[in-house]
Amino acid sequence: MKNTNKVLACVDQSRFADHVADYAAWAAQRLDAPLEFLHVIERHPERSTGQDHSGAIGIDAREHLLDRLSAADEAHSRAAREQGRIFLNRLRQRASAAGVKQVDMRLRHGELEQTLAEQEEGVRLLVLARRGESAEASQRALGRNVERVVRALRKPILTVTEGFKTPQRVMIAFDGGTVTRRGVHMVATSPLFRGLPIHLLMSGKDNANASRQLDWASTRLKDAGFEVSAVLTAANAHSAIARSVEDEAIDLLIMGAFGHSALRSLLFGSKTAELLRSATIPTLLLR
Repeated sequence: MKNTNKVLACVDQSRFADHVADYAAWAAQRLDAPLEFLHVIERHPERSTGQDHSGAIGIDAREHLLDRLSAADEAHSRAAREQGRIFLNRLRQRASAAGVKQVDMRLRHGELEQTLAEQEEGVRLLVLARRGESAEASQRALGRNVERVVRALRKPILTVTEGFKTPQRVMIAFDGGTVTRRGVHMVATSPLFRGLPIHLLMSGKDNANASRQLDWASTRLKDAGFEVSAVLTAANAHSAIARSVEDEAIDLLIMGAFGHSALRSLLFGSKTAELLRSATIPTLLLR
């Protein structure tokens, strides 16, 4: 699919794939955009055949062993491709049944991050699960690929949680910075959230500059036809967001992502990752 306006749903063969498909289908219909499902089969050279090949062997035996290993690897690759096609076709049928007019699928071998970077130019919105196969196996609250993917790409990324609920109320965690100002403009000009009430939340000191920034965001959205409520709170962002999600019955959160370098996050932790681990609703991350 060469359309430069597509919704790209990145899926693996976990139970979260259906939730990604449902949110991607919702977004594609709201945006009137084509939808493509991408499944990347990552190479695992450390995969073992389960046999012991240690010890000294002759040249003929070594060549025979290499041929056997190569044939086994090719058989495994063929099986993975066939299983991937069946998996993607089921998701394509699910999205079509939900009403998406144009649905395609793409199966790739390689590394997820690199593959997404190659696909980024033609993507309007990326949708992926906050957890996947690896996180499900280890019971991690946040999949190992999420932060790497979000840092690597410059497109809006919708990270989804378990279950699907049609978004009815949206909140923007607004900080007055370039990224969230751009996010306000995106919401104002995009059909993705058209007609939905928007709750603007700003955390920090109540001063003239903060009030002016919040007024700008509120006015920009109201001028675009949105019903807007705006709150400036002195509470820290993490607790303020959690409380507002519950009090305002928010279905989807929009916020900036990973504003500091990966090294800084490694040393001091990441507020974005912390929020993603604790949030119970889909989150649209802006870069």
